[in-house]
Amino acid sequence: MTSWFLAELLGWIVLALALGAATAFSMLAYWKPRRLHLWLAAGALAVALVAAATLPGPAPLGIGVLTSAAAILVAVFGGGPAASVALDLAMGGSVRQGLHGGILVDAKHGDAADGVRPAQREVLRGGRTIGVLERLATAGAIVAGFPEALAIVVAVKGVGRFTELEAPEARERFIIGTLASLIWAAGAGLVAHLVLR
Repeated sequence: MTSWFLAELLGWIVLALALGAATAFSMLAYWKPRRLHLWLAAGALAVALVAAATLPGPAPLGIGVLTSAAAILVAVFGGGPAASVALDLAMGGSVRQGLHGGILVDAKHGDAADGVRPAQREVLRGGRTIGVLERLATAGAIVAGFPEALAIVVAVKGVGRFTELEAPEARERFIIGTLASLIWAAGAGLVAHLVLR
């Protein structure tokens, strides 16, 4: 009986420490972007997931609320840096940034006259704000046990961005960024869902 209680107590301690570290490093990665902060947040989130999965029963109400709040913070703040790192790795830094956080693409496809740079326009503006809302909705849906809502999140985002996705670099960036953001938010939300089960 005592060893079972100590094992459960150790699981809660590991979960609290890992989720606290994931929250701190996710916020650091968001406000002071460095890959190290993101990798530390990812490691802490993985430990928190394992700890939450091994707990024998649901958390008391107060602990469940705190866990849910921390998991949503991890989802919202860590998903942006996760998407940025995924995009950097996939695109090799070749995408040109616009003034408003979007990317620059050629206004018209096809060949430009020799020596003349084609006109450019900025697409996928407001991605940071949209990403925060997307991750908040995703983590909230997972915490609430309603993963079907992810289809709604993806559909709304896709319909809202549809007219901007004719350029290949815009499509690639949209897909990679969205998937990285959703995976991160779902992982963070899953920690809280497992604790509340």
